Amino acid sequence: MRIPAHTVCTAIRDDIVSGVFGPGGRLTEEVLARRYGVSRVPVREALRTLESEGFVTTRRHAGACVAEPTEQEAADLLELRMLLEPLAAARAARRRSEAHLRVLRGLVRLGQERARRGQGEDLRSLGGWFHETLAQASGSPGLIALLTQMRHKVAWMYVVEAPVRPVESWAEHGAIVDAVARGDAERARVLTAAHVDRAAGAHRLRVRTLQPAVNTASAPH
Repeated sequence: MRIPAHTVCTAIRDDIVSGVFGPGGRLTEEVLARRYGVSRVPVREALRTLESEGFVTTRRHAGACVAEPTEQEAADLLELRMLLEPLAAARAARRRSEAHLRVLRGLVRLGQERARRGQGEDLRSLGGWFHETLAQASGSPGLIALLTQMRHKVAWMYVVEAPVRPVESWAEHGAIVDAVARGDAERARVLTAAHVDRAAGAHRLRVRTLQPAVNTASAPH
């Protein structure tokens, strides 16, 4: 049975994000095909997709390598997230289904319960599911794809620390869901923007992964 390229793409991306393949490391089709038990064809397709996403770069004489993001690229990523997540929340307020609302409310209940108990690892997963579901509720395939890719890249470039006040953080999630449920797009947008802005302070660069941005200005005399 032929394993589809998107499955191989997910496996390689996960290994890049988790650090199995470090920045600058070569990604040879033969080695990858052997690692995942597939032919070189889906590997080749997966590498092209990952290059378009910014996880892989092609170097002359070296072939495919893991990209080496700069500090500026990492900063730009968070800035884009601050623009797109509020947009997704506003669209969710107009387009969400009852199924989306049930899932979002269930995640908020679990998150608030885990926050009171201090179960940090559970909160990390629940937070990811919350934001993924909120994006899905936007009903915008292009926006969903961008936010999904962005979440992968944030996990690759940053260590995200647990919120200092997790109970308050999950209260913010609850307020966002209430605005979405009422169909109040502007309120959902404002609350999500404030939430994402506060959460940005918990992001710490993976220093060994990132290169300083190249300064093209002339050196001072």
